[in-house]
Amino acid sequence: MDKVMSNKKIIALYVLPSLLLILAIVYIPIVLTGYYGLNEWNGIGSMKFIGFDNYATLIQDSMFWESAGHSLLLAVFSALSLIVYLIVAMLLSAKLKGANLFRKIYLIPMLLSSVAIAQLWLKIFHPTNGVLNSVLESIGIANPPAWLAEPSIVLYALFIPILWQYAGFYILIYYAALKNIPSSLEEAAKIDGANALQIAYKIKLPLAMEVIKVTIVLAVVGSLKYFDLIFVMTGGGPNGASEVMASYMYREAFKSYDFGYASAIGFFLLVICLVATWIIRKLTATKDTIQYS
Repeated sequence: MDKVMSNKKIIALYVLPSLLLILAIVYIPIVLTGYYGLNEWNGIGSMKFIGFDNYATLIQDSMFWESAGHSLLLAVFSALSLIVYLIVAMLLSAKLKGANLFRKIYLIPMLLSSVAIAQLWLKIFHPTNGVLNSVLESIGIANPPAWLAEPSIVLYALFIPILWQYAGFYILIYYAALKNIPSSLEEAAKIDGANALQIAYKIKLPLAMEVIKVTIVLAVVGSLKYFDLIFVMTGGGPNGASEVMASYMYREAFKSYDFGYASAIGFFLLVICLVATWIIRKLTATKDTIQYS
């Protein structure tokens, strides 16, 4: 077996199917998207090469930059929500009463599709007979807002189900990272007189930092390209108040039938995600990595 695995040709043969798959579903579509962005195309007929006109239009498109601002705001909220998820994971990793039940409850959103979650929250946010407004009226708040119809608040209302949808995913990652920390370190800290807060800040947080860095990238990049729940709940409305980059790209492609311009938006979105990833990695880079045995 060692002789076979030391053969470079055999290794290449094993790796080739995966490389072809990645090439087919990742890199070729990226190249084609960039090429389509250089053309005027309705998605059906022949293409007309127009160079960088679509990208020039994109730079001057105020609606695109407004949607980019919405995506950036969602990314900021998603990154900040990681603090809450981490705190919850730390509480769950401790031996608290009711932790076992909550460990099952927080995974429920992961089991539901985005469409099901959107339909659930549409009922909650309904302006007349929704659960949220019914509760607000019952405590004396007259004329509660139409959450998904008012441009000033619709985006923030959408953030609630989006962050709830992915809470279980990040809590599960943090919980696994914290449980992987040897209990002997925590016991030694308790013997030295450290309290729960000091253990969390001085031991658990540093040892889970590498995982936290990964989740920051996932949260920010995922938010920048987020689409499905917003599209189902508002379609980017009202009047573009909840439009994000991905929904704007969809509208240009499948409603305006401008696939060339939509491809330019998609390629530019890829560039933004790559730049965001690079910035996060630079900001969170550390010289030393804490290791434990």
